[in-house]
Amino acid sequence: MNIVGCTLRMNWDLTLSITQISTVVLMTVAILLQAKGAGLGAVFGGEGNVYRTKRGAEKVLFIATIVLGIIFAGATFASLLLRNSTT
Repeated sequence: MNIVGCTLRMNWDLTLSITQISTVVLMTVAILLQAKGAGLGAVFGGEGNVYRTKRGAEKVLFIATIVLGIIFAGATFASLLLRNSTT
């Protein structure tokens, strides 16, 4: 492998690693922001199971969590392919 190919692979590896870390942090924040009312109070009957539609910011957080999960899975799969192609 020449120097240009090695440098290009290292740049992609770094880019994918940064993408994975940033998406995991953002996804964790989005999940924690959604977790209102899912505490221990529900275990002791403090909260009923009422099904309702998501609206506004709750819906945006829900969709953002799904998109971030897809981005994370894609970056992880691409990183796996990149590392296996060089060995």
